[in-house]
Amino acid sequence: MTSTISEKSRHSAARQDTPFSWFYTFLRRHRLKLAFGMFLMMITSGMTIINPKIQGFVVDRIIFGGEYQFLLPCMAALIITILIRMSIFYGARMLFEHCSQGVLYDMRDAVYRKLLKEDFTFYNNNRTGDLMSRQTGDMDAVRHFVSFVIWNLFRNVLVLTIALVMIFFVNVRLAWLFIGVLPFSAFVMVLQMKAVGPAFDRIRQCFSSLNSYVQENIAANRVVRAFAKEPFEIQRFNRENEAYRQSELGAAEVWQRYVPVFEFFSSVINVILMVYGGWLVINKQMTIGSLVTVNGFLWMLTDPLRQIGWLINDAMRFRSSIRKIYTTWSAEPLVQPPAHPERVKIRGDIAFQHVCYKAGFEPILNDVSFTAEAGKSIGIIGNTGSGKTTIMNLLCRFYDVTDGSITVDGHDVRELDLYDLRNSIGMAMQDVFLFSDTIEGNIAYGDPDCPFEKVEQAAKLADADGFIRKMSEGYDTIIGERGVGLSGGQKQRISLARALLKDPAIIILDDSTSAVDMETETQIQRSLKAVAGRCTLFIIAYRISSVKDCDQILVMQDGRIIERGTHNELVAQNGYYASVFRHQYGEFAGSEHAEGEADGSK
Repeated sequence: MTSTISEKSRHSAARQDTPFSWFYTFLRRHRLKLAFGMFLMMITSGMTIINPKIQGFVVDRIIFGGEYQFLLPCMAALIITILIRMSIFYGARMLFEHCSQGVLYDMRDAVYRKLLKEDFTFYNNNRTGDLMSRQTGDMDAVRHFVSFVIWNLFRNVLVLTIALVMIFFVNVRLAWLFIGVLPFSAFVMVLQMKAVGPAFDRIRQCFSSLNSYVQENIAANRVVRAFAKEPFEIQRFNRENEAYRQSELGAAEVWQRYVPVFEFFSSVINVILMVYGGWLVINKQMTIGSLVTVNGFLWMLTDPLRQIGWLINDAMRFRSSIRKIYTTWSAEPLVQPPAHPERVKIRGDIAFQHVCYKAGFEPILNDVSFTAEAGKSIGIIGNTGSGKTTIMNLLCRFYDVTDGSITVDGHDVRELDLYDLRNSIGMAMQDVFLFSDTIEGNIAYGDPDCPFEKVEQAAKLADADGFIRKMSEGYDTIIGERGVGLSGGQKQRISLARALLKDPAIIILDDSTSAVDMETETQIQRSLKAVAGRCTLFIIAYRISSVKDCDQILVMQDGRIIERGTHNELVAQNGYYASVFRHQYGEFAGSEHAEGEADGSK
């Protein structure tokens, strides 16, 4: 109940945020750098009025007035102003760049930490390539927005405002004519924003799809080659690539329609100055120096107008990207840590009480109940899809039960600290994943600071020490991505060693010996007997040989426990387990069982 309430409150809190308010929380952390950068930009923008004023003075007082003694001071003032303005401009740009990198670092770190907290359901519903594109391409769009778009927007608004104010001081009528162009620019700007937004949403979708496809095919390159499907995959890639190309061209076609309009408006301002300003000079209502001064301010008006289309383009890219990033960050895991977790040292007494689990509307487990005392071994067998792995996923709280409860040492797993629970469990998963690291690093993943002797001992228990020492660099051999270069059995044994090294209270072996030969499996079984009693052991398998020595065996079918007991008891029941036993051991099964009973009677 507590976790349900917590889940609802978290979802509610997430809905109150927006992508842009969330982005602002990161920008706010660097507000001092941003504010100082804007202050420097105000200085450089203010200094832009000096050059036009000097140019006008040169025309009126020096060229036409003959006051040549001011020529060298004016030239020196122009050069010094340019040097000072460029130095301050450099500092402002670097501050914006530092701010953008800081925002990018903090945001990427926050999203990655959130990804580590997500549950299995999240990763079942999201493609790896899509998540990767949000951490790379979309993040770079955020960096570009902070370092370039915010800077340019602030600078252009500042420069345009200063230019209009200064032109008012020179000639009011010219200033009002220039202002008359701005409403038309604003109207076109709104039209462009409405048109280009959906186009960039489409680009981000196509890019994510292309990225996901490439990632999936790189990971599956052996399957592609094994089935000689290179031409087929090339055709599929070309379709994804073409879709992305078309989305980029579609967006370019949209915003390119508007960029010439802003160029037109900037040209109109030049025409106004030439025609009306020239008329004022001819009629002696303005000096040529004043006209030159206004012309110097003119680029401060036309440059922002030319850049509007490009800035809207970048801003819309940012909008699409920040929405996708925020979607990842705001996705709350269904498995929530308890508000007030119970911190206990786990021994390994486990009880499933009428546990049910549904994935969506599909029932996976139905009324599963059993107990496992600390130090005992539990075998679980059953056909594919019977719910064997789901039982262990629920124990680790990778998912939460739909009904019923699971307790560890008398505590509901939903009330235990998630880290304590999972850190007390060593798991060799059905789908073995090895990191691109040394063999020693992979085995010691659960305890990176452990001595080498402990790594070696775990490898010996998993019957992996022999083949490891035969490799080129032994335990220092670098494993390729996902264990490329190792056989299935070797990967399983390294995974088993990784689970055993933690010396946990609970060990889960999910079909962890399916790829090893019978001799190796026998050796592993002997090693597991050596750790028996120190931990609660769960063995999920299809082979009877893997579970027959367990203290209790559960037989699963269609999400239910249909049989339970020891090996001899289940064979005697002559049910599903006995059928599998005879199927795997053939005609020797009956006689072996009979001999076992005879030995027991003696």
